[in-house]
Amino acid sequence: MPVEPDNPEAGGLHLAVALDGAGWHPAAWREPDARPEALLTASYWADLALEAEAGALDFLTIEDSLGPQVADRLAGPDTRTDQVRGRLDAVLVAARIAPLTSHIGLVPTAVTTHTEPFHLSTALATLDYASEGRAGWRARVSTAANEARHFGRRSVPLVTRANSAGPAIAAYQATVFDEGADAVEVVRRLWDSWEDGAVIRDVPTGRFIDRGKVHYIDFAGEWFSVRGPSITPRPPQGQPVVAALAHYPVPYRFAARGCDVVFITPFSAEHAARVKGEVRAAEAAAGRAAGTQADATVAGSWTPARPLAVYADLVVFLDDEPGAAAARKARLDALDGAEFAADCAIFTGTPGELADLLLGWRAAAGLDGFRLRPGALPSDLAAITRSLVPELRRRGAFRAGYAERTLRERLGLARPASRYAPTGQGTGGRETGGPDTGGLAADGRAAGRAADGRAAGRAADGPAARRAGEGRVHG
Repeated sequence: MPVEPDNPEAGGLHLAVALDGAGWHPAAWREPDARPEALLTASYWADLALEAEAGALDFLTIEDSLGPQVADRLAGPDTRTDQVRGRLDAVLVAARIAPLTSHIGLVPTAVTTHTEPFHLSTALATLDYASEGRAGWRARVSTAANEARHFGRRSVPLVTRANSAGPAIAAYQATVFDEGADAVEVVRRLWDSWEDGAVIRDVPTGRFIDRGKVHYIDFAGEWFSVRGPSITPRPPQGQPVVAALAHYPVPYRFAARGCDVVFITPFSAEHAARVKGEVRAAEAAAGRAAGTQADATVAGSWTPARPLAVYADLVVFLDDEPGAAAARKARLDALDGAEFAADCAIFTGTPGELADLLLGWRAAAGLDGFRLRPGALPSDLAAITRSLVPELRRRGAFRAGYAERTLRERLGLARPASRYAPTGQGTGGRETGGPDTGGLAADGRAAGRAADGRAAGRAADGPAARRAGEGRVHG
């Protein structure tokens, strides 16, 4: 049986790595073993993925955003030329390295704000096919005014250090996260719009699909009106793993409403325990509990049935020699002209010391795992896979290799049945329930719904509403 998230010590430690450019330190690209000339090549990302897979890490995440990297998020775009700027699309990078890897989970970042959930659903479902069931998605929102100007569809307030704690900005950010939660739900519904077994490929009868197993989703909410179905059949995992990074109660609620994994940013074991308590409170407020059977016809009603798996983020600088990692970070700080700070704890030390910290935090806070952010690439990633992982294995805290086929299986997540399948006809491990809404050929209901004038797009957004095609009837 899957290990329950609130009993993490019943199984081995889950370990992931977060990849971003040349590393999380802004001066990492200036390290002797860095590869700044290769940052925009497929081979660079393939090499990192293969290194992570060699260490049997659970999954890797790839950072992305709708704007260039900045030195200070609240200060907005800057004119610095001594830090990495520019990146490749994370979903496309993951798709490129999928056939080059065999086991590791691939979890690109993709932004829900300004982005149509129909497009996200097909891209991520395609990644699940390309990776044969190893895809995930770190869902991210955008509250930045400069990023909104790329699209020109809405006016958003400028968030600055002076007004970031004010009630107007708090209300705006809550709205963006609520929109993001609806986007996640639309994506999930589109993944379910094809039942398992909808593609039959019956040559003698000339039937490629069973139209009764392809469903409209008819989602109508405050921000989206999406008819469906998807153009991509149901992904191999049924539902690729959905994750979110969360720093405070509003994104905790966002994660609780529709994610499988949440990455938190504590600075100590005690802080991690407090944050996990806040995450569980957010789940309770969202109505999420094991065995939840939500109504698939009601917008905003569906949440995964299993409690969120809680992973702590940690920036790491590793070296086998005591004191060497701290000295390296200090040298990078001097190159950048400022001491590196992050939204989570920063570790400098030996692999053995990091193993002590990880196991201590897990015991104290009941964490399911960790997402490690290498300070510099490729050196700190190699230290994770070649020194930290063997140390954890010596302590019986990390597996010897890969045993599971899909990312969901590795994380202890059952494969859910489509919410639109008649009860009892899905695959094992059903996590959600919902009535049979009928397939595309169902007794005139499809034609009736087709006449209601709802095009897929953003319900409150004129230009988006005029874009016909996304989420309309396909097949």
